[in-house]
Amino acid sequence: MPADPADPLLGRLLVRQLDTWLTGALPRSRRITLALAYAGAAGDSAETVLRAVAGAADRIRGHRLTVVVLADDPALQTRLGGLVAGLPAAVTVHPVPGAPGRLPVVLKAAGAAGAPLFTALADPAGDLLTGAAGRELLGAATGGRPADLLLATGRSAGVRADLSAAGFPLVTEVETVPADDGSPRLFALGTGSDRNLEAFKEALWRAGATAGSCHRDADGRLHALDTEPDPTGLADLLRAELLRSGPRTVTELRRYVLTATGYRATDALRALTVLLDTGAATRSPAEGRLAGDVVVHPAAAPPRGPGS
Repeated sequence: MPADPADPLLGRLLVRQLDTWLTGALPRSRRITLALAYAGAAGDSAETVLRAVAGAADRIRGHRLTVVVLADDPALQTRLGGLVAGLPAAVTVHPVPGAPGRLPVVLKAAGAAGAPLFTALADPAGDLLTGAAGRELLGAATGGRPADLLLATGRSAGVRADLSAAGFPLVTEVETVPADDGSPRLFALGTGSDRNLEAFKEALWRAGATAGSCHRDADGRLHALDTEPDPTGLADLLRAELLRSGPRTVTELRRYVLTATGYRATDALRALTVLLDTGAATRSPAEGRLAGDVVVHPAAAPPRGPGS
């Protein structure tokens, strides 16, 4: 059994996110680092990720990928040994026993600074990012150039402020609730890449739909993670944002959806279409494709229903 009930979802998410991260990281540097840090025993997601790395062997050829797996798990070396033996020579795996607080030292020893770094942190108890130790851990995760951090945590409060303060230019977080009414998990990404941000949302929705999970959005309600969600809930959130902030471009609203809600960029266009079709918003120019530079304005008043 995995150490954390959310670990299977984390594994699916990591496999999808790894694919996008490699696409951006490999052209940047011949050396790249992937760090998996677990509070407690390593989950099955560590093995899932190593299998995905093996499947990407052709893409990694000519580069040097260092994989660090950090967990308070005495059996870690044995568990991963068979998978490590089958990896290509371009991949070096370091199973390291210990708590995530050792991450700064481990990443320094791995030579992760100054090259692409993707860190995944599993924190079921939700207490790793608190205080000076938490800031040091986040500081280590931002040492890559560029750096991405994927966090899976049981923390009930948001982590957006922590990741932003650590230096990640783009941050998003989504609270998921499993189909069996188990404990919620907050998944967050800190990155500097719009591409990676969009991929994270797509990956989380696909993985969550497979698992039958829901997400809790800014309105506090639960919505199914579905490949084709009802756009009306997001349309209400976008209208509220337009009323707060005034007219925004489609690009700005897509960024808002990606960073401030649980939805994806593709959902933003569908929700904006609902607002425009119902008269809850207008656009300038009034005709043409709903491109990034189109400005969306909130309607002066909600549209009237039939017979009102």
